[in-house]
Amino acid sequence: MYDIVLFLEGRTNDVVEGLVERMEAAAKALEFEQAARYRDQIDAIRKVQERQYVSGERGDLDIIAVAAGGGQSCVQLFTIRRGRNLGNRAYYPRGSAGRGEAEILSAFLAQHYLGRDRLVPGELLVSHLPEDHEALEEALSAQAGRKVRLRANPRGERARWLKMAVQNAEVALRGRLAGAASARQRLEALQEALELDEPPRRMECFDISHTRGERTVASCVVFNGEGPLKQDYRRFNIDGITPGDDYAAMRQALKRRYARLQRGEGALPEILFIDGGRGQLQAAHEILEELGVGCVLLVGVAKGAERRPGMERLFLLQREHPLILDAHSPALHLIQQIRDEAHRFAISGHRARRGKARTRSVLEEIPGIGGKRRQRLLKQFGGLQGLSRAGVEDIATVNGISKKLAERIYQAFHGDG
Repeated sequence: MYDIVLFLEGRTNDVVEGLVERMEAAAKALEFEQAARYRDQIDAIRKVQERQYVSGERGDLDIIAVAAGGGQSCVQLFTIRRGRNLGNRAYYPRGSAGRGEAEILSAFLAQHYLGRDRLVPGELLVSHLPEDHEALEEALSAQAGRKVRLRANPRGERARWLKMAVQNAEVALRGRLAGAASARQRLEALQEALELDEPPRRMECFDISHTRGERTVASCVVFNGEGPLKQDYRRFNIDGITPGDDYAAMRQALKRRYARLQRGEGALPEILFIDGGRGQLQAAHEILEELGVGCVLLVGVAKGAERRPGMERLFLLQREHPLILDAHSPALHLIQQIRDEAHRFAISGHRARRGKARTRSVLEEIPGIGGKRRQRLLKQFGGLQGLSRAGVEDIATVNGISKKLAERIYQAFHGDG
C-alpha cells in the first residue's frame, strides 16, 4: 500500500529503488520466485514511466544508455520515431569485463548501426560520449546520407529521458547480476549434493508423455549454467513399442539422441536427469553402455509417495539408497526446474501429435475429403473442434463441399442418429 501511495505522489524512483533492494535481498536468501515477482513489478513501473515521459518530441531519436559492473554490462536502447516511443530493449554485450562505459557504448554503436540495413536517426542521445565520437559521427553520417550527431548532455525533457534510460540500464544490470548469482548458487549446491569435482556446464533431462500408451512423445531439454538452451531441445516421436511401455520409450529416445552425439552432432552433458526411479535409471544406463557413452552422471528423479514438490527422491547408480534433499535446497530447486521443463516440453509435443492424428483420423476416413478440402474446413471453422460443432448447412457453405458431403462430415462427428 505504501508503494502505491509513493507511486501516485510521483515518487516512482523511490518505489523502484525499494523494489530493487527487496529483489536483491530475496535473491540472496534464495527466494527466487519472490525475486522474480519484484523484477516483474519493476519492469511494469518502467513501462508506465516510458509512456508518461516520452512526449513533446516530433522527430526520430534513439537514446542509448550503458551501465557496467560485476564483470557485465547492460545497454538500454529507446527508440522514438515521429515523436512516438516504440519501446526499449536491453542488450548485454559479451566481453565487457574491465571496459569502461564509454568504450562499451562505442563498440555497441558500431555493431548496432554500421553495416546494417537499419535507420540511423539524426540524433543519438548517449549516456557517455565515446573518445572516438567524431569518427563515429562521420561513419554514421556517411551511412545515413545526412548529418548524425551524438549528444551526451541534453537539456529539458531529453535530459529526463536519458536519465530514465540510465536508470533502466542500472536496474536491468542489477537484476541480471542477481539472477546470475542465484544460478551460480544453484549450480554450486548441485555440485555439493552430487559430490562433483566442479559445477556442471551442461545438463539434459528426458521425459515421456502419452495418453494410455498412444502417440508417445519423448522430450529432451538442455540447461547450462545460465539456464535453458532451447535451441538444443529435441522431441522424439516414439513408435514400434508396446503401448504404455515407458522403459522401451526411454530406451528408444536415448538411443536416437546419443547415437547422434556419438557421431559428433552435439555435445554430451555432464549430468543426465531421467524422470523416473531406479527402473528408468537402469534402462538409461543399459542404453548408454550399449552406445559406449561414458563420463555422464545418471540421476533418476522420482516423486515421493505423496507426489508433492519437495518430496523427490534422487536415484544414482553408485548409491544403494535414494538421495533426498531438503525441500528448500537450491540444488533441488534447480532439478525441479529442469524436470518440470522436460515434462512441459513432452506434454506439449504429445498434445500436438495427438491433435494432428485426430484431425487426420476423423477427416481422412470420410470419402471425398482430400488435403485441400480438409484445409478449407479447418480454416473456416477454426479447427476440428469448431467443425465438430457446425451444422450441415454451415458445413455446406465451404467451397467444394456439397450438401451430401456435408452430411457425411456431420455424421462422422455425431453418428447417424
